[in-house]
Amino acid sequence: MKVVNLQQKFASFDDVWVPRVVAELNGQMVKLVKLIGEYVWHAHEHADEMFWVISGELTIELRGSSVQLGPGEFFVVPRGVEHRPVAPNLVACVLFEPASVRSTGEVDHEYTIEPEHLERL
Repeated sequence: MKVVNLQQKFASFDDVWVPRVVAELNGQMVKLVKLIGEYVWHAHEHADEMFWVISGELTIELRGSSVQLGPGEFFVVPRGVEHRPVAPNLVACVLFEPASVRSTGEVDHEYTIEPEHLERL
């Protein structure tokens, strides 16, 4: 058992779109990621995905609509819903999703990271 300090963990890396695992619980991973720019459109067919913004402003684009998130806000993308995170400026974000989820769902992209290749902090 350990206490996780989000500020210290976020300060330990600079790259974007590369989540780091900071905890696991009940088959879920808690991941920290920094975002800037546009991600790839994708969906997670069998898993919900939660985006919790710690700093910055994040837009979650959905086909036909979008959701704006600021610090302290979160949004759950329901399973099977195609989405694309967009961050005009640097965002620090916590993700909650099942441990088996690929970062880009069924889409193969340069941003794709298999769950077993995620770094643990």
